[in-house]
Amino acid sequence: MAPKEYEKYIKTYFKKEQKAYEDILENHETVISGTVKELSQRFNMTVEEVAGFIDGINTSLVKEIDLDSLEEDSMINLEVDFKKLYYNMLEAKASWLYNLPQWDGVLNKETREQIKAEYKKSKIAISNKVGRNDPCPCGSGKKYKKCCGAQV
Repeated sequence: MAPKEYEKYIKTYFKKEQKAYEDILENHETVISGTVKELSQRFNMTVEEVAGFIDGINTSLVKEIDLDSLEEDSMINLEVDFKKLYYNMLEAKASWLYNLPQWDGVLNKETREQIKAEYKKSKIAISNKVGRNDPCPCGSGKKYKKCCGAQV
C-alpha cells in the first residue's frame, strides 16, 4: 500500500473508530454485544476493522476477548471499564477520543482529571543518581567523590 493510500485509510479508520466510541459512550449503561459481523454493521466497519477495534479496546474491557479465536460469527460482549478506557486513551495519546463530549455523560470532569493526574504521575521519570557529595552507596561512609566516584 502506497503511503498516501495508507494515510487515507488510517484517517478513514480513525473516523469510524471515533463514531464507534461515541456510540459506546452514548450507550454506556448497556453492554454492547453481538457477533463480529453484527458489530461491523452497527459500527459501519469491515469485519477486519472490527477485529482491529476490538484489539484496541480489549485491555479496557471487564473481561478480555481472545483475539486468536475471533471469527465472523464469534459472539462479542463489549462490557467496558470506562475508567480504564479513559486511562488507555490517554496512554495512546488519542486526544480525538479522550476529548469526546460524550465523556461528560459517563465520567464527571473531576474523575477524568483524577485519571489524568494518575496517568501523568505514572509517566514521571525518577532518577536515583548519586550526587558527588552524597554518602557512597557502597556503605564505606565516605563521600561518593572520594570513594567509588573517584574511579569514574
